[in-house]
Amino acid sequence: MIKAIYDQFAEPRRRMLEEQMVMRGIRDKAVLNAFGTVPRELFVCEDNIHKAYEDHPLPTFSGQTLSQPYMMALMTQLLELPSDSQAKVLEIGSGSGYQAAILAHMGHRVISLERLEELANFAKENLFKLTYTDNVKIFVRDGCLGCPEEAPFDGVIVTAAAPKIPKELIEQTKIGGKIVIPVGDIFIQELLQAVKISDNKIKVNHSVGCRFVPLIGKDGFVE
Repeated sequence: MIKAIYDQFAEPRRRMLEEQMVMRGIRDKAVLNAFGTVPRELFVCEDNIHKAYEDHPLPTFSGQTLSQPYMMALMTQLLELPSDSQAKVLEIGSGSGYQAAILAHMGHRVISLERLEELANFAKENLFKLTYTDNVKIFVRDGCLGCPEEAPFDGVIVTAAAPKIPKELIEQTKIGGKIVIPVGDIFIQELLQAVKISDNKIKVNHSVGCRFVPLIGKDGFVE
C-alpha cells in the first residue's frame, strides 16, 4: 500500500527537488537525497495528500502547519550536519514528523519536542509507518526549555517563530553546533543560523525572510 502511494507521487517528488530546491540553491547531497526519498505524502492530513509536494505550507492540527518543502530543506542545510557520522539534533516543534523523518533518514538521532499532544501523537504514528522511531524520540513539553537530559546537541532546528533565540537552546548546543531558527515578530521573521563559538557567545548569520507559526513558551510568544 505505501509503495503504491509512493510510486504515485514519484513525479511530484522529482519536480519538488528540481524546481523548489536545486533551482533555489539547495546543494547538500544528503539533504536532497532525504527529501527525494522520504514520502512527504505520508506526513500530511488526508484531505491534503494531493497537495503534498506543492510549494507552500499545509495545515495540520490546532492551527499548526507543515512547512513549505523549500524552507524545510534550507533549514536542514543550514544545520550543516556531518554526512559521515551520526549527529544528535534537537527539533522544536514535531509537527507531523516529516522534519524528524528527514533528519533520521540522513542518519542522525532526533530529540523532538512538541507542546500539543495531538500533534505529537500524529508525528509518532507517521514515523512508525516508516520505522524511523528508533532514531526519533518525541516529548510533549515546552520547546523553549529544550531537553537538558539529552543535551548537548550538535544542532537545533526550531520550526516556529520566536522573538529571540531561547537561552536554554543556546546552553544545550555544543560549541561549534548550529541553531536554525526564525526570529522576528508575530507576522514576519528572518531565518537565522546561530553558530555557538564559546560557552556564552554565538555568531549569527542571516538567511532569508520567512513566516512561521509562533513559538509558544517561556522565551516565545504568549498563546
